[in-house]
Amino acid sequence: MDRFESDLEEAARDELDRACTLGWRQLAAHTPWGDTFEGFTPGGREVCFERSYLWEGEARGDIRVELTVYQREAYEQGVRLTRTIAREDR
Repeated sequence: MDRFESDLEEAARDELDRACTLGWRQLAAHTPWGDTFEGFTPGGREVCFERSYLWEGEARGDIRVELTVYQREAYEQGVRLTRTIAREDR
């Protein structure tokens, strides 16, 4: 992995951690939902953060959080990470 990819991945991991700070109950009311915003990587690159909260399978089940970090002109070279937030009452 080169420094460019490593920088994007570090930014994606950090933002994914933030995206998962709310619990299932708080997120379920807003799922499915997503947004895109601009920010900076730890290395100072200007990038876009695309965040989505989706149902993993059936509605009101587990929530899949998807996070993609990319430079505006190079979406295909971005880094995409996912994490699942399990439904709390199981």
